[in-house]
Amino acid sequence: MKANVGGIDKWVRILIGAALIAWAATGGPAWAWIGVLPLATGLFNFCPLYRLVGINTCRR
Repeated sequence: MKANVGGIDKWVRILIGAALIAWAATGGPAWAWIGVLPLATGLFNFCPLYRLVGINTCRR
């Protein structure tokens, strides 16, 4: 897996993912657990959808 997520994109994914998970954990709707996906893509610096589309926000 070559990194294709970086910069501001990475931090936005981490923040949104963490916020959705926190919301779900504190009684929010079950769909808020979808926050695991942006959190994981931000932490691993890899997004499968970006690879399919050919997008790369990583400076490396």
